[in-house]
Amino acid sequence: MVTSDSAGSPRPKIIHVPAGEGPAVWLSGDVYTVKLKHEESGGSLTLLEASVPPGGGPPLHIHADADEAFYLLSGELDITTRESTYHVRPGDFVFVPKGTAHRFRNNGLHPARQLLLFTPSGVDRFFLEAGRKAEPGTPPPPPEDEDLEYVAGVGERYHLLQAESQD
Repeated sequence: MVTSDSAGSPRPKIIHVPAGEGPAVWLSGDVYTVKLKHEESGGSLTLLEASVPPGGGPPLHIHADADEAFYLLSGELDITTRESTYHVRPGDFVFVPKGTAHRFRNNGLHPARQLLLFTPSGVDRFFLEAGRKAEPGTPPPPPEDEDLEYVAGVGERYHLLQAESQD
């Protein structure tokens, strides 16, 4: 919801999303919970919480018009660009500028939890449309069960592009 300041300019209202709340979806074998939507921030940013099981994480991709920041809460992740791989531990922060091919992967034994910040916002729309509503008490389906063509098509609409791997 947007309110107005004394000059009549729209400004976002204060948002409080309690722990464990927010729309949650399964995507790429991970669980993504939207904590701040595009509409709620006035288009300035999106915040997601992600739970990434061992072996989880998306393929190499590019956000054409959004910067992405990662803050690891628990577990371990490898965040990879074409140039480098960063082994990330709890408390670590990684910033990935728009247009940079990147991915993250949980190569550990335990689930990893992280916060994902996108600016400007809008990537939340991709997750909510491409993902399947998460069901409490049920693990996410494996990535190979997804309709990858559908997910890629939704991604293109939100300027999230598949990147060619250089493996």
